[in-house]
Amino acid sequence: MNAILTGGFADPPTQSAHAFRALLEAMARPGRIFAVMGAEPPAPISVAAGVALLTLTDATTPLHLAGAADCEALRGWVGFHSGAPLVAADQAQFALGTWDALQPLSRFRIREPSYPDRSATLIVELNRLEAQGARLTGPGIETEARLSLPETAAFRANRALFPLGFDCILTCGARLAALPRSTNVEDA
Repeated sequence: MNAILTGGFADPPTQSAHAFRALLEAMARPGRIFAVMGAEPPAPISVAAGVALLTLTDATTPLHLAGAADCEALRGWVGFHSGAPLVAADQAQFALGTWDALQPLSRFRIREPSYPDRSATLIVELNRLEAQGARLTGPGIETEARLSLPETAAFRANRALFPLGFDCILTCGARLAALPRSTNVEDA
């Protein structure tokens, strides 16, 4: 069977509800890592990134694919399973890629004072996602959390823009964590 047609949720109502709950919990509890399943997207993206795309995008959510994620197989898969329109970075509500591929971050919608809710959410593919590294504090974190981040300077600068700025969903394999713009980030 064609790879574009496979790899979506086998039981969409149940699996999308579980995935949405995990994503909601991740945003509410920055730094906590959640396991997800149900998607089998084409390379080069992870199961967690595929789950996030299937759960958060549809025909009304502009998506930007960056770097290696901008490939024919993934474009077709997204088109078939979510119908999200593929757009340039400055028009994206969601963007997917590695941290390096998503640079520079200034090309995403992060500074709309009249509509801070229209800022981009970055789905960042990482080589590792562990509860160690940078120190996180802020809303949803009782005392502190630790999370392996690709860097800290960009997240500190992002926090300084609050209530503007971008939100992040960090993915690796079948695991994800979130880093909303309200989170304070300090070096380990």
